[in-house]
Amino acid sequence: MSIERVGIVGAGQMGNGIAHVFALAGYQVLLNDISQDSLDAAMARIAKNMGRQITKGAISSEDQENALARIETTLTLTDLGQTDLVIEAATEKEEVKKQIFDTLLPHLKPETILTSNTSSISITRLASGTDRPEKFMGFHFMNPVPVMQLVELIRGIATDDETYKACLEVVNRLNKTAASAEDFPAFIVNRILMPMINEAVYTLYEGVGSVQCIDQSMKLGANHPMGPLELADFIGLDTCLSIMNVLHEGLADTKYRPCPLLTKYVEAGWLGRKTQRGFYDYRGETPVPTR
Repeated sequence: MSIERVGIVGAGQMGNGIAHVFALAGYQVLLNDISQDSLDAAMARIAKNMGRQITKGAISSEDQENALARIETTLTLTDLGQTDLVIEAATEKEEVKKQIFDTLLPHLKPETILTSNTSSISITRLASGTDRPEKFMGFHFMNPVPVMQLVELIRGIATDDETYKACLEVVNRLNKTAASAEDFPAFIVNRILMPMINEAVYTLYEGVGSVQCIDQSMKLGANHPMGPLELADFIGLDTCLSIMNVLHEGLADTKYRPCPLLTKYVEAGWLGRKTQRGFYDYRGETPVPTR
């Protein structure tokens, strides 16, 4: 199963990062979004991030030029039908993802592999709504994609060996490391990470420590490169809440109950860095704790 042309649905933070690494690895990339502004912003971000890699000596100017030339953009989702591998990296809402796959299905080649970059939604359930559950997988990149080395490969109950091996070869060609995860809520990384972040929010909610003290404690006391509340802001508090809800609903265990304070921040629209306010206020020169 030869994969050379890759279609990516969604040009946001994850989608543009995925396009970046695939283009550098020599794949032909077709990047789709519903907004031309998003596509233009994604191309600018990819060029900027590759520029940083040049500065660090990780790639050459020629590598950047060749990689950017391999990326095409389109507003028409069905244009992705002739690619060998589709990676859906749209918003973390199951109904949106299902609509994307429904639109794509009539236009796909019989051998095209479908994957989702979902961080928590059931791969088996997403696959069951398609005509190729055996050629469907979870392909979960970490953020930021060009920097993070791990990719979670999640097999649905029907995923065949050929599809898994083909995706594993892709991960190896990207010079990243694959972790194989079973299809249970939030897989491996977020199954462990999100409850830790949620517990940090509970620690704040119950007045055990301030934002600054909680983050400083985990950085200096547990040698974490980033505090859990700072990390939550980076990920997006809406994404954190969504994953905690998936864990709570999927595993029916009260230990996964989202902290009411996390819900309150999301209701306020304080989603972290992307909205300039979360557990920190980013509107000034340096971030300031909001509690």
